[in-house]
Amino acid sequence: MSHIVVIGAGQAGASLVGKLRSEGFEGEITLLGAEDGPPYQRPALSKAYLLGEMERERLFLRPRDWYDGNDINLRTGTRAVAVDATNKTVTLEGDEVLVYDHLAFTTGSHPRTLPAAIGGDLDGVYTVRDLADADAMTPEFVKGRRLLIIGGGYIGLEAAAVAAKLGLHVVLVEMADRILQRVAAPETSDYFRDLHTVHGVDIREGVGLERLVGEDRVRGAVLSDGMELDVDFVIVGVGIYPATALAESAGVAYDNGILTNAQGRTSDPHIWAAGDCATLAWKGAQIRLESVGNAIDQAETVARNMLGANTDYAPKPWFWSDQYDCKLQIAGLNIGYDHVVTRRTGDAQSHWYYDGETLLAVDAMNDPRSYMIGKRLIEAGKSPAPDVIANPDTDMKALLKA
Repeated sequence: MSHIVVIGAGQAGASLVGKLRSEGFEGEITLLGAEDGPPYQRPALSKAYLLGEMERERLFLRPRDWYDGNDINLRTGTRAVAVDATNKTVTLEGDEVLVYDHLAFTTGSHPRTLPAAIGGDLDGVYTVRDLADADAMTPEFVKGRRLLIIGGGYIGLEAAAVAAKLGLHVVLVEMADRILQRVAAPETSDYFRDLHTVHGVDIREGVGLERLVGEDRVRGAVLSDGMELDVDFVIVGVGIYPATALAESAGVAYDNGILTNAQGRTSDPHIWAAGDCATLAWKGAQIRLESVGNAIDQAETVARNMLGANTDYAPKPWFWSDQYDCKLQIAGLNIGYDHVVTRRTGDAQSHWYYDGETLLAVDAMNDPRSYMIGKRLIEAGKSPAPDVIANPDTDMKALLKA
């Protein structure tokens, strides 16, 4: 009877072990997680959980007794410190050694932090990546306090929305020319800049952080334009990087993530990877998809392939973000777009990314219909003419039959 060890008890790890059992694997499964609790959903940490609208137990993907009932050895509070790919062993803190037949890395990613030289190690400076981060910063969200957010990506904007709703004074600085510059078109940036401005958030683009000020705890900030701010706490949302250190030390090939083939196998035939830590083949390149949808789908494909399915992973990218009363839903990848078409119907708005005449992606703001139709069109390889999309009288559902 074989033993599968999965390192990383997040969304990908939980999805992988669940699929192994549902596909009929009867061998031993060990899921290793460095955090104390069972696998949980992370997106809610910067949204409902931080707002106090979601209880801790509702974060959990499955109750702990589900793992026991499915004979999955979930070992929380357990950190793997070394992998010996030659002898197929995993060494844990405390020097316990596990022997595996197949191993999967679902180690996720780490938040980028500020250097200590500019005050990144001061008390009151936070990132939003795990449950401990969210719990640590929750007491800071008191009406009237001053929050500085560094980074205008989705994490920073979601945190700004929470803080503004709770009555804090929020300044958000983005070093690039516009918020969401790395991930979205100017039209989407404009939409969310206007949304946050209406709610009182002070967004400053093209402005970076020079340094944070304080003895032990942050009390101020000096920005790259010379402006000095008094602040009570700081949230840093300047991106993430894949957690590949353990895989690298095991000799597994990596390049901005653990390199995998179309089936999720690494350069070692007995080692696999899925989720934020892993790259995947897409249109002749290796990319990483940082999303819940990819973590689930890629991990489930890896599980099936561990059992001999020999199935290539075909990503169907989708993402979302909740800010105030706006739900943003994204389908597809906008990599390589050359123009954007805007569609407005009432209060709903969507931005459709095209490369020439080819539809690549859709950003839908409070427009679930456009999101679902756009997602199905992209997955079917269909590209309606841009002027058809822009026309508010177009019967969108009919496009699926064209």
